[in-house]
Amino acid sequence: MQAFVWQHGPFFVLVAVLVAQLLLLSFQINRNHHMRLIEVWTIAILRPFQYSVGGVVGSTTRAWSNFWHLRSAQKDNQQLRAELMATRYQLQQLSEQAAEAERLRAVLDFKKRLPFHTVAAEVIASSPGVGLNAIFIDKGSDAGLTADLAVIAPNGIVGKILAVFPHAAQVLLMSDPSSGVGCALEKSRVQGVLKGDSRNLCRLNYVMNGETVAQGDLVVTSGLDQIYPKGLPVGEVVRVEEGNIYKNIVVKPAAELDRLETVLVVPNPASAEQLAPGGAAAPSKPSAPNEQTRRAKSR
Repeated sequence: MQAFVWQHGPFFVLVAVLVAQLLLLSFQINRNHHMRLIEVWTIAILRPFQYSVGGVVGSTTRAWSNFWHLRSAQKDNQQLRAELMATRYQLQQLSEQAAEAERLRAVLDFKKRLPFHTVAAEVIASSPGVGLNAIFIDKGSDAGLTADLAVIAPNGIVGKILAVFPHAAQVLLMSDPSSGVGCALEKSRVQGVLKGDSRNLCRLNYVMNGETVAQGDLVVTSGLDQIYPKGLPVGEVVRVEEGNIYKNIVVKPAAELDRLETVLVVPNPASAEQLAPGGAAAPSKPSAPNEQTRRAKSR
């Protein structure tokens, strides 16, 4: 250790002189600023560091504050989104309820206008069978329904009951190829048989080429099939072409068969014509006495 100090003696002497000089200068008074020189040097040395530390601390504080503000804003945004979704859901529910009320009101008004008794039913499912256009309703034998009863909607006929179960029934839509509806053109009264083509369209068969049929003509039930009451709307002619013997007539159903929700089941036309509105039997007209009755009375 002594050898090291002796070897670097001039360096240690220089350091000691500098320290002594600093100590002497620290006791001098600066006449212009009334401040010790050591304080001036200290401030000059520490000011950049102070500014740097202050800037870092200020930036960190601002960043932390911005982080908490951003986090709070994100929470508020999530809450507002949840409230917006809940409000939209409530509006959708109210819209659905209003649409359902309007639909039920239309069905009820249509039911009141009919001159025969009907049974309202809700569509609960579509047929899972391949190639069979059918639906299921929530009324069955418990409501007095039987097979081959007509099913209608406010816009037009729907189909007929194909199968009946205790609490449900299967309805064959008029657009099914196996269906058949006795129809007539509303203006010309030309009659034909309506068959489905499984594409939500139908064809009016057995109308001769010589008959006048135009696009836009309305088709109604003729009542000759003993299933659908006479005069109910069936659809509209959308295309007419000449065939070999009969015209090729394409009819678009009046009822929206792919959007059915509530339908009405009607009795057979024979019994329906004898029913007044509300289901009460209408009084029958007295028949004229025949010739044998008059002769019996004269005797």
